[in-house]
Amino acid sequence: MSHPKEERTLIILKPDCVQRGILGEIIQRFEKKGLTIAGLKMVRLDDALLIGHYYEHKDKPFFEAVKKFMKSSPVVVMVVTGIEAVKAVRLIVGARKGYEAEAGTIRGDFSMSGQMTIVHASDSVEAGKSETERLFKESEIFDYNRADFMHVYGEDELS
Repeated sequence: MSHPKEERTLIILKPDCVQRGILGEIIQRFEKKGLTIAGLKMVRLDDALLIGHYYEHKDKPFFEAVKKFMKSSPVVVMVVTGIEAVKAVRLIVGARKGYEAEAGTIRGDFSMSGQMTIVHASDSVEAGKSETERLFKESEIFDYNRADFMHVYGEDELS
């Protein structure tokens, strides 16, 4: 789909999501919303990737604990696309801290923590672009329309 409001964003399903065996349930929430999964893979994050991803926090006292947690298990990284995808994904994910997130959001339903938050989601189109480039080659991202595409958006939203 090529649309002026189409966005690409990055989602990381963190070690707590992987270890709790809820990957499918979390991925399903994005699919049910009508977003397109354009790329998906399991990776093990290393120090270089984590420093790049959390650069603004690299000198903070909690950064070593974040690195240890994010390296404790493989993670699943996904590129998701759709009209205003960044906003849609952030609404599905919920507030940053699980104990502040509304019921019905991923963090509201699966997290009681400010640290074990199940999922990372890009907070802007610019962040989505740089985070996607850090974790995916362009050849790993696919452009296609879902079979239910015409039932996700109204005709006037696509013109």
